[in-house]
Amino acid sequence: MVNALIGIDIGTSSVKAVLSRDDGALLDSFEASHAMARPVPGAAEQDPLGWLRLVEAALDRFAGHAEASSVKAIGITSQVNTHVFCDVDLRPLAPAITWQDTRPATQAEVLDARIREAEKIAALGAPIHIDASHAVSRMAWVAETEPEVWAATAHVLAPKDFVIAQLTGAVHADPLASIGLVGTDHQYAEAILALQPRAADVLPPLRDPLAVGGTVRSGRPFAGVPVAQGTMDAWAAMFGVGVSGEAEAMYLSGTSDVLGLIAQNTTGEPGVIVFPPWRGITLHAAPTQSGGASLAWVAKLLGREVGALEDLAAAHAITGASPLFLPHLEGERAPLWDAGSRGGFAGLSSVHDASALTASVMEGVAFSARMALDAVSASAGQPIERLRLGGGGARSDVWCQIRANALGRSLHRVSVEAAGAAGALAMAAVAAGLAHDLRQSTEALISVGNVFEPDPHAHAIASERFEAFKELYSALRPIAGKLSGAG
Repeated sequence: MVNALIGIDIGTSSVKAVLSRDDGALLDSFEASHAMARPVPGAAEQDPLGWLRLVEAALDRFAGHAEASSVKAIGITSQVNTHVFCDVDLRPLAPAITWQDTRPATQAEVLDARIREAEKIAALGAPIHIDASHAVSRMAWVAETEPEVWAATAHVLAPKDFVIAQLTGAVHADPLASIGLVGTDHQYAEAILALQPRAADVLPPLRDPLAVGGTVRSGRPFAGVPVAQGTMDAWAAMFGVGVSGEAEAMYLSGTSDVLGLIAQNTTGEPGVIVFPPWRGITLHAAPTQSGGASLAWVAKLLGREVGALEDLAAAHAITGASPLFLPHLEGERAPLWDAGSRGGFAGLSSVHDASALTASVMEGVAFSARMALDAVSASAGQPIERLRLGGGGARSDVWCQIRANALGRSLHRVSVEAAGAAGALAMAAVAAGLAHDLRQSTEALISVGNVFEPDPHAHAIASERFEAFKELYSALRPIAGKLSGAG
């Protein structure tokens, strides 16, 4: 019997969805962009109902497919550390505060100072930093700046949980996506929730990512079809690039880049998120702040389409004299967790053109990824020789090679571009009982397309420039503080 599945990824810049048979055959796909609003410095907001409209458009499209009746489950994943403040009837009270929003940085510093590292380890299993994207920081900021919104808030939901609630009426979250809120027992950590009054009241009950979160309500396309609870995009995309076993590593490239490694050992290395073990998987993850977002920025600056930058970057061979780019346009996350850092170019001269700047931006993003990967490797006490690569930011062969040269590792790019949606689909297969476990599900759905090996000469140049990259961050940090009025 042929069964079909739907996977949906509510990303930072777009909603992507795939309709596929459970043998991996792609039947149809959907992608549509949604906007990011930046009304004031530090703000990064989105319309939750905009996500819902695009998800509904994807389901409407798939409902018209000849094999729509064979759909047995739907999986949904989404950007993480993006929060929707809803009333008791699940109506959004304000725009969603996305993970890029740094306005709660002051509240985060206060909260983080109130709990010692040993207390964090006891509560969470790792010394996870409370930064501007943490849920309790967002609650504290809303309570302080928009008290009427906070007073009316009944639920604080991640994008996928908001959409699942709209589709099914069931309100849940999952422990993996509840970063910095959940301990090794996959329950909310009281010591963290106690930092913000009412936090425990507005966070939804937790459900396993491979459980059924609810069924689609009557009157909607695919009514009665189960929806997997799912989890955050980094985990879903990890499965979407075929990583699910011990010592396997990933490089997810989207609006931001996420480096990750599955390893049971933990060393306590700071700056890395170590998730509580789940189904035999302990994930060490380091999400950066700006990956594809940096390329989109330089494309806008140059008046080009992002897709046109491939040939532009290829025209400049990176040397020791090439300009150096720090991609901290909105601060940096792992492993620095520095919301106050800002981007910059160094080493510019009149001979540098658009090609040099574009290649420099690609390299700068790769260096941020190398810094994150080094921290992940140290967190697990384990070297990393190869990584599975996927996501929209991995489309460019030129950029993939720059990354391989910068990291000095082999990058195995998967065939399916929509890694998050593919991973959500793989999780849905397990939730619906169509696959025994994630290993079986991913092996049926995911395959490697291209392999990018580091060029020894280019890697030697990149290693020298990486040292300069770290020095550039240190040198620019106090200047960024002065320019922002913080120093």
